[in-house]
Amino acid sequence: MLQSELTRDLKKRLSTVKGQIEGIIKMLDAETDPDKILVQFKAADQGLQKAHYLLMDEVFRKSLALKLVQVMNACPGNCQDADKIEYMKEQFPTLEFDQLTSNMKEINAIDKRLEKYNKNNLNKDLEDTPNVG
Repeated sequence: MLQSELTRDLKKRLSTVKGQIEGIIKMLDAETDPDKILVQFKAADQGLQKAHYLLMDEVFRKSLALKLVQVMNACPGNCQDADKIEYMKEQFPTLEFDQLTSNMKEINAIDKRLEKYNKNNLNKDLEDTPNVG
């Protein structure tokens, strides 16, 4: 679920883009100078790109945050990626959009290593536990 503030912002931006597109259609009907039409196309495209960026930033940031929490919980503190996880946690608030996607790939790789690590340790612990009964 998107935050209501983001939803309002996206709707406002998309309404603006809608108005720009309607303006382009009117300009085409009125046989307006193509240079003026091109300016409106660029403005509409930039508005749509900004709305898209805001949505993707929210989605990736939220996904990364959830995965980071999951990995922090799975790392016993001495796992091979503990320093990397801590660094990503510290850097999270200031990450740019392009960094979010690369960090998401990295955190997924860490998660897979942790799953394997924790599964191996669980099996080892089970083997080392004496059979009572």
